[in-house]
Parts: sequence; C-alpha cells; structure tokens
Amino acid sequence: MTAARITPAEKAALREPWEDIARQRQAVELGMWAFLASELLFFSGLFAGYTIYRSIYPQAFWEAGAETSLWFGGANTAILLISSAVVALVPRAARWPGLGRFARAMLWIGALLGVAFLVLKGFEYREDFHEHLWPGPDFKLHAEGAELFFSFYWCLTAIHAVHLVVGICLLARLAVAGARDPGWFTETPAVQATALYWGLVDIIWTVVFVIIYLPGRGG
Repeated sequence: MTAARITPAEKAALREPWEDIARQRQAVELGMWAFLASELLFFSGLFAGYTIYRSIYPQAFWEAGAETSLWFGGANTAILLISSAVVALVPRAARWPGLGRFARAMLWIGALLGVAFLVLKGFEYREDFHEHLWPGPDFKLHAEGAELFFSFYWCLTAIHAVHLVVGICLLARLAVAGARDPGWFTETPAVQATALYWGLVDIIWTVVFVIIYLPGRGG
C-alpha cells in the first residue's frame, strides 16, 4: 500500500533502504546535521588554536591583522552573504513544480557567486605573495608571533576555499540534474542537504573574516 501512494517524482528520488520519502528526507537532514557538527568541531580546533596564540602574542597578531586586505575580505564576505540568501531560497522553491526553474537559477547564481569569491581570493593571494606575507625566510613582518598569525591565515582561508569548491560542485550538480529531471529535483532531499552545507561554508567564512581581517583596525 505504501508503494501505491508514492508519486513518480518521489519514486525517482527514493533510495534504498527507504520506502517513504518523508523518512528519507528526515534521515538525510539528520545525517547532514551530524556531518556539519563534525565540520564545526574541526574548525573549532583551529579557532581555539588561533585564540590561544593570539592571547600569547596580542600585539603581533594586531600588527599582522592590519596587513590583511580589508577590501578583499569585506568584498568576499558580502559575496558569500548574498549567496547564502540566494541558496536559502532553493529548498522551498524546489518543492513547487512551478518554481523549479527559479530554484535552478538560484543554484547557478549561488555557484557563480562562489566562483567570484575564489577569483577575488586568488587576486588577494597574489597580492599577499607580492607583499611577502607568506611564512618563510622572506616574511615581511618581524614581530614575534606575526608569522604565526599568517600561518593561521593561510591555513584557514585555504581549507575554507576547498570547502567552497565542494559546495560549488554540489550546487552545479543539483542545477544540472534538476534540468534533466524536474520531478527528481522537486523531491530529492539533496536540495536541503546542499543548502545546509552552503550555509555552513558561509558561517565559517564570517568567523574567519572577524578573527583574521578585523584585528588591527581602528584604535
């Protein structure tokens, strides 16, 4: 009797061992939240290390933070905040067949904004190399602890960029799959899971922006 109540779109979206689309959706969301919690624990370790060393070298971290590009950091923050708002529209819009094209457009816009972020980040990295802000023999700053600050800078921003690339691929995959099979796109729990992942990427960057780009600004 359960199978008789399943629509063709739900049947296309169902995966073993689930026989009910609602339960599959709940399982996917629970699994995604568990994954996001593990990611938060991973980044929390990096943030905790940053906090400890900042308490040891407060002046050096202050001086090093002033060397980061607030323009690049602020522009990329704005890009990701806009992308987060755009992608947040997708799960609800995808549930309405008449808004499927709109939902797919939002996915492409979110992905393109992610690409724009990476392009700006590439220009920022080039500027950092030019200014000798890469930890090593030619490092620009001499204050003890400043090189450690930029070790965190490169580590955090590079790991975040990897997560962003994954997110861009997920958004593009959903958009392409949705164009091929609108019914599957309407019912698949992957839409909500991808939106949750993209939200995590944006939240992590907001924290990175606050601890990396804002120190050393103002009085």
